[in-house]
Amino acid sequence: MSAHEHSINLVQTAALAAAEKQAENLIALDVSERLGVTDAFLIASASSERQVNAIVDEIEDKLAEKFDVRPVRREGRGEGRWVLLDYADVVIHVQHNEDRVFYALERLWGDCPVIDLPTTGEPATDMSHIETLPDSL
Repeated sequence: MSAHEHSINLVQTAALAAAEKQAENLIALDVSERLGVTDAFLIASASSERQVNAIVDEIEDKLAEKFDVRPVRREGRGEGRWVLLDYADVVIHVQHNEDRVFYALERLWGDCPVIDLPTTGEPATDMSHIETLPDSL
């Protein structure tokens, strides 16, 4: 079993929103095999508490706009050091750089498959039919 298509679309949209606010070191992990309660984690970081909160605001706005969803739980917003947005199928962690290094979530969940994240444009639902071009072109 792997993450559902809807969960992947949520993660990709959230990653694009985070990138718009200069989030750093974005990584998405398919945790569906390890956890029965959620499909995917998105982990992002920022250099200040203010930027953490700006990233969180942008993610919430974009997911509400595109998918009409709100987090079922939000924690850490007041401190701006580590904000957790729980969308049930997807859990988003936006951490201050120092907290990201200390807690090292991607090392803890490192054996989980990585979900490809878009860098620009709309998230694709299924890109398995698209051929990649060789680097030499």
